[in-house]
This record gives sequence, C-alpha cells and structure tokens, in this order.
Amino acid sequence: MLECKNITKTFGTFKALDDVSIAVPEGKIFGLLGPNGAGKTTLIRIINRITIPTAGEVILNGKHVDDEDVRAIGYLPEERGLFKKMKVGEQCLYLARLKGMSTAATAELKKWFIRFGIQSWWDKKVEELSKGMAQKVQFITTVLHKPQLLILDEPFSGFDPVNAQMIRDEILRLRDEGATIILSTHNMESVEELCDNIALINKSHLVVTGGTEAIRREYGTNQVEVLYRGGEALPQGKAYEVFSDEEQKDVRRAVLNVAEGCGSRDVLGELIQMADVRSYRELIPRMNDIFIKLVTGK
Repeated sequence: MLECKNITKTFGTFKALDDVSIAVPEGKIFGLLGPNGAGKTTLIRIINRITIPTAGEVILNGKHVDDEDVRAIGYLPEERGLFKKMKVGEQCLYLARLKGMSTAATAELKKWFIRFGIQSWWDKKVEELSKGMAQKVQFITTVLHKPQLLILDEPFSGFDPVNAQMIRDEILRLRDEGATIILSTHNMESVEELCDNIALINKSHLVVTGGTEAIRREYGTNQVEVLYRGGEALPQGKAYEVFSDEEQKDVRRAVLNVAEGCGSRDVLGELIQMADVRSYRELIPRMNDIFIKLVTGK
C-alpha cells in the first residue's frame, strides 16, 4: 500500500535518513522500530508531507503521495497537540472538520466516547485531563475519519496496563476492518503481539525489514528447551550439546544447542531413550533481544 523508496533527508551536514526503503503491505500492522534519534520520526514526517525528502519518493496506492492523500491519513504524533483551553468536544469537532468531516462528526464522536466510557468528558476542558485521558481523546481524533492508512507514534505512552490493552484491542479491530497501520514504538512486547512486519532503523540506516516471525527465526540461536523427569542431568549427545541443565520443582529443564544438520526428530530420538520428556520447544529470540543485538552489536 505504501512504499518509501530510497529516502534520504539531510539537515545541513546532518543526514537524518540515508537511502531508506520500506514497503508496507495493505491491511497489515507494520512496526517502525529504532532507538531514539534513529530517523523514525523524520520518515513519518516525510510520509505526512510535513517535511520533504532530500532524495527519494513516497508512493501511496501506486502514485506519488500528495496533500490530498495526507488529509486521508490518520496520524497520532508522539508530541501531543491538543489545545488546553478548548473543551474536549469542541476540540474533537475542530480536528474532525480539518479531516473533511462535517455533519457526521458529532454522531461518530459520541459513538467513540461511549466505546471508551468517556461520555462525561464532552464539556471538560482539555487542561483538566490527565496525560492518559488526553491520549484517549487524541487517539479518537486520529481514527475518527476512518483512515485507510493510520500512523501511530508511541500510542501507548501515558496509559496504565488496562487502557494500553484497550488501545491494543482497538488497533487490532481497525486492522481487521481493513486499515493499514504503521506503529512506531519502543514497546517490543507490543511489536510481537501486534506487528505482522517490521523495519528497524538505526543511525539513519535501514538495518533489517521483513516479517516479524521470519526475523525472529533468522536471528535464532538454534536452541531448544526440554523439560524432562529424571534425577540425572542429560549427557552430551550426537544431535545436541547441553548448554544448561538444572533441577526445577517437579522436572529438570535443559537448554540444548542443536547440532548443525540435525533437527528436532534427531534430538528427540536420542532424548526419549534416556529421559521422560514432558515438553520440547524451540527457543526463538524475543524482539527485545534482537533489537538490542542489532542496535548495539551485543
């Protein structure tokens, strides 16, 4: 649905993005990841035409993105931008009209207020809201016009676990209803839970992009975890090497390095000859571990 092709952005002698290309599939949640200062927000601003790339192009639905396309995008920036002296209802209606909504805006807003249980906030001033309350309001104004492309920059900031889960559920519901979503976050647990694809940017360069599960497997260590019953630790095998083996409450837990050229059938074939195996699973690295490894090299 969205392609950023060879995007470069310089500010004087500083290169914020250097030949970055990503492709966002339609109807998916795409994680845009990277440490602070990596260039993520610059890329988001370029997609929204807040700033123009020094080189490269942004293609939306097969054509160069223009100002009219941007009006149809839902963008929740990391910096919050509600007018503190306005009433919540007035603020929402104002932002809805900027996105082209008119007569339908009030009815749609009230549906969202009921969904989020905030009907009593309509006549509150924005300055009376907590950070999390204001974040709910800004999320509603971002999705109200039912955007085809939704860009969320740190959408869980300021939320307690209950409200963060509410926003996760809404993101999944919007995806299931056909929206394409770019999610920029440092919350790697949310990335694993929500994102179908990711791109990781570091120091203005694209480091890796692809399917979330495929990347997790690519950076795996070829280790497996075995829970088994037996008083003795496992001996070294032909199909595996014992990395660790420790006694737990009712079982022993071993982590094994699978030998090159061997698979689970080979490992299990050896194990069942010497132990009562209760469970066996591949150890696939978490996105948090992959993020740290790719950013720091450790």
